[in-house]
Amino acid sequence: MKTSQFLFISMVLSAILTSCSPVYYYQIYRATPTDNLVSDERYLVYEDENCKVSYNLWSKGGDIGFKFFNKTDNNIYLNLSESFFIINGFAYDYYKNRIFTNSKSSSSSTSKSFNSNKTNITQPSNIYNSMYSSGYSVSFNEKEIICIPSKTSKIITEFNIIESIYNDCYLIKYPTKKQIKSKNFTKDESPYIFSNRIGYFIEGTDNLIKFENEFYINEITNYPESEIIELKYDIVCGKKSSTMSKHFKNVSPDKFYIKYTKVQNTW
Repeated sequence: MKTSQFLFISMVLSAILTSCSPVYYYQIYRATPTDNLVSDERYLVYEDENCKVSYNLWSKGGDIGFKFFNKTDNNIYLNLSESFFIINGFAYDYYKNRIFTNSKSSSSSTSKSFNSNKTNITQPSNIYNSMYSSGYSVSFNEKEIICIPSKTSKIITEFNIIESIYNDCYLIKYPTKKQIKSKNFTKDESPYIFSNRIGYFIEGTDNLIKFENEFYINEITNYPESEIIELKYDIVCGKKSSTMSKHFKNVSPDKFYIKYTKVQNTW
């Protein structure tokens, strides 16, 4: 009788814990560039005679940041006050005239003991503890003009593309494997059109060169986590280790994701 009661209580507790645990889903976005960007396994690349600009959108919310490579033999100056992230017609400044502060601190402690007993009888020593701390901070202004030396790169990152999931009657919010569907868009139909407008000039010239890298979302798909994440053995020094970790499936520089949850609460 006690065994049956124990099994019943265990089953109830297990059901409660399972029903309240979150289940994870991923909304995957695929972006299409509207101009002359070339795709490879790692980047979407724009190139002119002076520079090469590389994008990899894959991140939570989409990373519209870029790597700017100077192809010339002179310095290139990236003008952030003439550079903008634009989404659905709204422009956001890369240059915000901010002040950044770096702080460093250090501390140390000392202990001293002394015996006030002047006799030869052993008594507990008095212990004196002290702590010293010091530190400094350095403040600096955000640069409006960024110098990129010849044949080098700098990474500019500031914005995520999308913060919340896209809801559509065609897309099941919490799909099973058999319920997965993709919603496709043309550029005119797309819910998100976004771009970077970038301005730079070359050392020794006053001519500001501008270009725009534009993208639009052409596909959105909702997935259960099991269809996005897989366990794979870690590779260390070219050899398969004994440990496994989670990895995304089908990662691509023209894709990004938003992770969201469903809390099951049936009790």
